Amino acid sequence: MVVAQYTERQPPHDLDAEAAVLGGLLIDGDALHRVLPLIKAEDFHRARNRFCFEACVSVSQRGEAIDQITVARELQRRDRLEEVGGLPYLGQLIADTPTSVNVEYYAGIVADTAAKRRIIAAGNRIAEIGFEDSDDAEDAMRQAVDVLFSVQPANTERGFIPLGSVLNVYLQGDIGDATLTDAPPLQSGYSDLDSLLGGMQRSDMLIVGARPGLGKSSLALNICVNAAKSGQVCGIFSLEMSREQVAMRILVAESGVDSHRLRLGLLSEQEEDIIINAVGVLSDLPIYIDDTPFQTAMEMRSKAQRLKLERGLDFLVVDYLQLVQGQGSRRGYGENRVQEISEISRSLKAMARDLEVPVFTCSQLSRVVENRPGHRPQLSDLRDSGSIEQDADVVMFIYREDRNFTEEEWEQHAPGRPYPRNIAELIVAKHRHGPTGSLHLYFRDTLMRFDELMRYEESVA
Repeated sequence: MVVAQYTERQPPHDLDAEAAVLGGLLIDGDALHRVLPLIKAEDFHRARNRFCFEACVSVSQRGEAIDQITVARELQRRDRLEEVGGLPYLGQLIADTPTSVNVEYYAGIVADTAAKRRIIAAGNRIAEIGFEDSDDAEDAMRQAVDVLFSVQPANTERGFIPLGSVLNVYLQGDIGDATLTDAPPLQSGYSDLDSLLGGMQRSDMLIVGARPGLGKSSLALNICVNAAKSGQVCGIFSLEMSREQVAMRILVAESGVDSHRLRLGLLSEQEEDIIINAVGVLSDLPIYIDDTPFQTAMEMRSKAQRLKLERGLDFLVVDYLQLVQGQGSRRGYGENRVQEISEISRSLKAMARDLEVPVFTCSQLSRVVENRPGHRPQLSDLRDSGSIEQDADVVMFIYREDRNFTEEEWEQHAPGRPYPRNIAELIVAKHRHGPTGSLHLYFRDTLMRFDELMRYEESVA
């Protein structure tokens, strides 16, 4: 058995470092605040050291000074004093520790050895999953990935840092290029949208909502390809379309060959050459597609974590939100849909934060928008739950007046204005980090591609 070779080996630990941390706390109780962001009681390998650390924390929480007497009293109250070795052991900790100055260094050693023990425990659990009698290998793989990523590295808590340290980025170069994050935001490839949003911020959840047929998926895929062309690693969760359909849409948009002609194989020799060249360009892009239907947000998160670990990940598309399954429906709890969508929305936002990537999510709109004069969407139209609006950092809607007015109706509605054929208004209705507004794009429906309006007008001029 794979695990057997490790069972006789001592797990990583450093008892001298544990003793030095405790001795430092008994000498200078205020040092507790320096080590709490680094370690927890369960990080101590020896039980009596763990009990002593818990006693130090409890004494401090009551507002008392940490010293040999107060800690001994707390241990006595917990019926642990004799178990740890009584007052002599506490005295020995103080005698063996000359100063508390290095307490953070020793706490770091304790944290590192504890992290290694958690890795070993995770490895054993993964081995157990592999040995379990189950026919579902994919489920076993998902469980294994979840176990692996449940191992938190040391020092994951960020804690407080001075404002000046955050703002130092503005002093390191051109202020106009400075950002408050380690990695710059991603560009969508649409200059007006990037100008309004300041790029797609990492850890943000962006929602694009529209009624069916207005181009939600096309916009998401267009932005995904634009990001990949700039070197960003992109993932696509396609819960509605197969990977072949997704690839076809991307190929049509890239090549400029009519989708109907490509689907029916009615291509000229010149178009075939164009398709071959487009396939060559797209094949080199770091885009990864998962078309598994009926996924939960947790399953998607595990897969995205795995992709980031193996290939890297900078941008993620979810198409679309209402097709993501909640944990309740998978388990047959019969949870109502509003609660389920709320859970899914929170999970997608948490995934964006944990992975530190923009999660660009398509969402349906309710039919209420069709009963409104002009059919102009608003935030309350997001289908099934107000949590989507609450959790999202950016909410955008695609609105097309040519879908709501015939040319004759348009003449009466807006006399003198040209008919907005294929003109899509992208409405930024919520922007957590900045202004809202709208911009216009040209939608080439046969190519399933959005172009910047100015660029399109220049191309046909």
